[in-house]
Amino acid sequence: MIRKFALTAAAVLALSGNVAQAAEGESHIEDVSFSFEGPFGTFDQMQLQRGLQVYTEVCAACHGMRYVPIRTLSDATGPGIPEDQVRAYAEEFPLNDELANPQLFDRETEEYRALKPTDHFPANEMQGAPDLSLMAKARAGFHGPYGTGLSQLFNGMGGPEYITAILTGYTGEEKEEAGTLFYENTAFPGGWISMAPPLHGDDVEYADGHSASVHNEAEDISAFLMWAAEPKMMDRKATGFMAVIFLTVLTVLLYATNKRLWKPVKKAAKEA
Repeated sequence: MIRKFALTAAAVLALSGNVAQAAEGESHIEDVSFSFEGPFGTFDQMQLQRGLQVYTEVCAACHGMRYVPIRTLSDATGPGIPEDQVRAYAEEFPLNDELANPQLFDRETEEYRALKPTDHFPANEMQGAPDLSLMAKARAGFHGPYGTGLSQLFNGMGGPEYITAILTGYTGEEKEEAGTLFYENTAFPGGWISMAPPLHGDDVEYADGHSASVHNEAEDISAFLMWAAEPKMMDRKATGFMAVIFLTVLTVLLYATNKRLWKPVKKAAKEA
């Protein structure tokens, strides 16, 4: 019975391994050394500002970020944009989908008002494109063998890497099915995606003179979307580090207290 169970388990693991390999074979995602990775990693403020520029000038035409407050752009652990510039940015931000943002409608003037820093980034449902607020945490770029998650343990979830791979994974091949045009993408599951290549290189002109190649733009927007999905990451890491130190000191004190309390009891037991 035990032998039969072991053989069955081995067969299931082998089959799941083949399925996992087949699934992973459909997409190709490479690890990217982002500055915010690791227990002591931090966001690169200049990269976040470049990513914001890519989102504003390229991605915002189709994708919204309804869960991200505009005022957080001035956070010291985020893009760190001065408050007056954040206010000007909000006022000039284009509202591509008015129907998806009824809170901006002014009944007195019967017009849609400009955004304020206290507002969230507008929603955009015109193209049926997904909201990008939590995209970097909603996608997993790395998976462990047999579903163990070992790769995620060392490489992280890989959400930013997944976004980078999608944006740089277009091969240039196209096909049409049921009236919809699909584009071949080496990172997208299934190999074909309905989103046209959004980046072509030099889509934006960075103020800091950074190269605006497709790969650099993809990494910048991926880092920005990671911050948008988890803006308190740096605070969480600092809190976790302090918690580890506290628990380590507490463990040492408890061990020393235990030895001190039980030492006379053990001595008396030996003498008896």
